[in-house]
Amino acid sequence: MAKQSIFGRIAQLAKANINSLLDQAEDPQKMLDQMVRDYKANITEAEGAVAQTIGNLRMLEDDYNEDVKNAQDWGSKALAASRKADEFRTAGNPTDAQKFDNLAKVALQRQISSENEAKAAAPNIAAQTDVVDKLKTGLQQMQGKLSELASKRNELIARSKTADAQLQVNDALKSIDIMDPTSEVSRFEDKIRREEAKVRGQNELAASSLDAQFNSLEDLGEQTEVEARLAALKSGGAPAQAAIAPAAETDTVDEADFDKL
Repeated sequence: MAKQSIFGRIAQLAKANINSLLDQAEDPQKMLDQMVRDYKANITEAEGAVAQTIGNLRMLEDDYNEDVKNAQDWGSKALAASRKADEFRTAGNPTDAQKFDNLAKVALQRQISSENEAKAAAPNIAAQTDVVDKLKTGLQQMQGKLSELASKRNELIARSKTADAQLQVNDALKSIDIMDPTSEVSRFEDKIRREEAKVRGQNELAASSLDAQFNSLEDLGEQTEVEARLAALKSGGAPAQAAIAPAAETDTVDEADFDKL
């Protein structure tokens, strides 16, 4: 496949749909960067080609202008030679008259040759002028596309940075929610409360067991004494008297209680 000319690439790049290309790209930012580099390289190459084309056109125009000027000069020389021939002919000198008539003919032939060269160059100059105008327009469009590319690239990078920053903020907020220090304190407080409740239960259980043991001891002593006194009564003896400590001054005995027996 033949390599595409710079002029074809100018037309293709100038007509490129950047938005459509970006939609198809896997990594739009990398694609934009590559497109910017390609556009700059193609614009530089195109500028060289267009400059050369313009130079060639100017050379054609110079040749055309020179042919036109030569045609005018040879026309003037032909006229001057013809007049000189007429002067010699009027003076009765046909030999010199013929000589200058011949010079006039030569000048006229060269005038015609210059005019033909100018006529032949005119269409080529018109075509080259049209090409140069299109190339200039294409270059302007490429410059516009390059500006559009740069703008798209900057916009995309700015949006990407904004999205990344938002993601970082969201991740940070999620981390704060997950590692909420107040929730850790609450869990630790609940753990301590459970441990405190367990200790209280253990203490209560221990106290309950000791009281029961002491109560059972007291009940056993009292029952033993009752059994001993009952045995003494049955044997006809007087029950043993337990040592009774003097009552405190504040203690009083209600005799009515005995009357109820």
